[in-house]
Amino acid sequence: MLVDSHCHLDFPEFSGRLDQVIDLMNKNGVGYALCAGVTLERLPAMLALVETYPRLFAAVGVHPDNQEGKEPDVNTIAELTLHPKVVAIGETGLDYSRLEGDLTWQRDRFRTHIRAAIQAGKPLIIHTRASAKDTLRLMREEQAERVGGVMHCFTETMEIAEAAIEMGFLISFSGIVSFKNAKSLKDVARQIPLDRMLIETDAPYLAPVPHRGKTNEPGYVLHVAEEISRLRGISLDSIADATTRNFFNLFQPLGSRSP
Repeated sequence: MLVDSHCHLDFPEFSGRLDQVIDLMNKNGVGYALCAGVTLERLPAMLALVETYPRLFAAVGVHPDNQEGKEPDVNTIAELTLHPKVVAIGETGLDYSRLEGDLTWQRDRFRTHIRAAIQAGKPLIIHTRASAKDTLRLMREEQAERVGGVMHCFTETMEIAEAAIEMGFLISFSGIVSFKNAKSLKDVARQIPLDRMLIETDAPYLAPVPHRGKTNEPGYVLHVAEEISRLRGISLDSIADATTRNFFNLFQPLGSRSP
């Protein structure tokens, strides 16, 4: 069994076709998927979605790029994790790739999410783009190692991965690892210990080969696993077993440490 550790099934691309999405998950051996939050305003719809489909879970958070809507506070985020299908806080982090100027507000928001995760005792889902140094610094300053989590859609160096792993974080690979020009990321995927690895789609974005350019969906996480299997020269079952076990150990979505 495979698990998609990060997707956005509440996005408009999936409106009216969730049953089809679940059918493809079943066909491709994808047992569960985790829907990550991006705004507080979208949260009710996302929770309704995961309540409807038993094998979907949720994380609550405000994306670092989001400049509209309600700004989160520690207590609000922590209280949202009381919902039985909320298993993590995120996605959160830093992204300097598309925004300019004083980004103090982004760093403050990241600190808020880490503090909420510690208060709630939930793992973090961390997004970092063009900001790895500050991301790691804030993780250390706010003691993110107390709850751990995952570096989602990882595209950084092995050095950054090792620093995150030292703080108890897992490294998650998306469809990017299947892209022909992602040579340095492929090298990282070869080296990450299997007990520190997750796989994801980040659907509807970043569809893996052979679906690149199409709308991504959780069923396509199979192709991420296939590429990592090829890169490491080990069986697809080995990748599936390790990443599924890691998912359940980290997020404990069924109240236990194994599926």
